[in-house]
Amino acid sequence: MSRLLDRAKPPSPLAGRLATQSLLFALGDGTFMTGSAVFFTQVVGLSAAQVGLGLTLGGLAAFLVAVPTGKLVDRFGAQRCWAVSAAAQACVYAAWPFIGDFTGYVLMAIVMEVFGALGQAAYGAYTIDVLPPAERVVSRAYTYSALNVGFTLGAALGGIALAFDSNDVIRALPWFTTVAFLVNAAAILRLPTSPAELRTPEERRAVVPGPGPLRNPGWLATSFFTGVMWTNQVLLNVVIPLWLVEETDAPRVLLAFLFGTNTVMCIVLPMATARGVKDLTTALRAVRISTTFFVVSCLITLATHETIGWVTIALIWLGHVTVTGAELYLTAASWSFEAELMDPRRRGAYQGSQGLTHTLGSVWAPALYTFLAMEWGSGGWLVIAGIVALAGAGIHPAVRTGERWLERHVPAEDLAAARGGTASVPVSARVGDPADPAGEALREG
Repeated sequence: MSRLLDRAKPPSPLAGRLATQSLLFALGDGTFMTGSAVFFTQVVGLSAAQVGLGLTLGGLAAFLVAVPTGKLVDRFGAQRCWAVSAAAQACVYAAWPFIGDFTGYVLMAIVMEVFGALGQAAYGAYTIDVLPPAERVVSRAYTYSALNVGFTLGAALGGIALAFDSNDVIRALPWFTTVAFLVNAAAILRLPTSPAELRTPEERRAVVPGPGPLRNPGWLATSFFTGVMWTNQVLLNVVIPLWLVEETDAPRVLLAFLFGTNTVMCIVLPMATARGVKDLTTALRAVRISTTFFVVSCLITLATHETIGWVTIALIWLGHVTVTGAELYLTAASWSFEAELMDPRRRGAYQGSQGLTHTLGSVWAPALYTFLAMEWGSGGWLVIAGIVALAGAGIHPAVRTGERWLERHVPAEDLAAARGGTASVPVSARVGDPADPAGEALREG
């Protein structure tokens, strides 16, 4: 028991505070998402097609603003933008019960996704800025576990609300999420302030010399291939469940067990899978492990078309376990790529460009993978495995290209400061002495 408690402890006090923030976000978001289908159809009065169209338009808006929101993060500070995002989304949730038509729904969905994109870029930039390099991956793993705990608790609360079978109870869900997000915004403002947040307005307006992320081919290719590899989520949430229902004799109740297994693994194992990822070399090793798990999952799952009974059940479960392994190792590698391959003077812009290329690498997967698996059968599963294997192979030269690009275009002192634990301030914005050492760079907000 004591060993389990020790493993549950955060690797540092800061990681514990970031984990609390992740839990708050996921608790609010997970609670509403669990009841969102009922809320939008029964309370707002939309059709399923309208709900899907609104989500698509919101996702398109987030895609279009990915790069501009990243630049806003660099201009105004990651912590401020993160808190603004949380507060703005809280306001949107508070307004949901008063929306009664499709036009209002679409407008609110777009606003929600735009501020969500801002928050995602700000969160990524802030965590890289504020966490010491040696702790970045393991701390992100700890917060990832907390995120999954929050979503699990949120799903439970949403399920309790649905159990009342009352539209009045469902109508109250957005307000619960509003409170959670407002508390989250306050928690964000109380996190330690990174050196980049301490710049004066004049320093923020200063132009950072050199090319930006959209001119960094190694970074763009790495983000794209990472997006392709993240289609493991399509296998988890779409293709394997459809395959189970349509192409095997496994009972449908197995789906609940599969998703439960994934949730438990994503709570318990992130720290273990991230522990060996310390730099780009070990991150690429994690990519190879992730790719292997993905391919093995495809091979196991395609075999269930011919099996029966308990053999099918066992193989489907094993296929879900292996694709969850692909998720965990890729997650650890992704955190290392973000920390090591971004220009430390433009982390917001890099986060924004990542949202752009990551989407391009994965947006096509639900339709293509479903077609390949359901229409081509075993051959389709082999094609799916081949797509991810090619992405896993392509990411290796992409990472090394991005690494060399940074060495050519970013001042050595900025890279050394970022990798040594001191968040960097743009060279053109500096006045006086260099940035404080790591131990003096952070102060409580």
